[in-house]
Amino acid sequence: MNSRSPRRGALQISEVANRLIDPVLARRAGISTMLLGSWDEIAGAAFADCSRPEKIAWPRRASEMAGEDGGHQPGVLTIACEGSRALFLSHQQGELIQRVNGFFGFPAIRQIRIVQKPVSPPARRRRPPRPLTGEAARHLEELVDGIEGDALKAALKRLGTAVLGRNGQPRR
Repeated sequence: MNSRSPRRGALQISEVANRLIDPVLARRAGISTMLLGSWDEIAGAAFADCSRPEKIAWPRRASEMAGEDGGHQPGVLTIACEGSRALFLSHQQGELIQRVNGFFGFPAIRQIRIVQKPVSPPARRRRPPRPLTGEAARHLEELVDGIEGDALKAALKRLGTAVLGRNGQPRR
């Protein structure tokens, strides 16, 4: 038996992805994948579904230009928020700044700028796959025949129907 669990492998892939993505996000938007991933908890139930952090604008310091290592200055967090919920979010700015700063562990944000725009793409409604017939249906039945768990078998049948239903032939 393999000593590496699938869960650990998934974590390693996400860690690699974060290491690749974080520098790009930090340069372009001043934001990290950890903030994006934790946004639902930071924003709370009232705003998790209608808002997302977009960027953090850090102020330029005169000491950076002179090559000195000066102190940290908090930045401005830009948050995208949908429709009228932006007004309610603006009333919660103080609490949200505290939550974000608590997440970072230091006073990283001094102000929030709210941009009113759609956050989540509209849900696309997909048609259910058409039922399989003939050889494709028999092939799918053969593939799932040895599966003992009813829930797993049903899930695999749905997946198989969607895949085989595209062109009726299994890809090999």
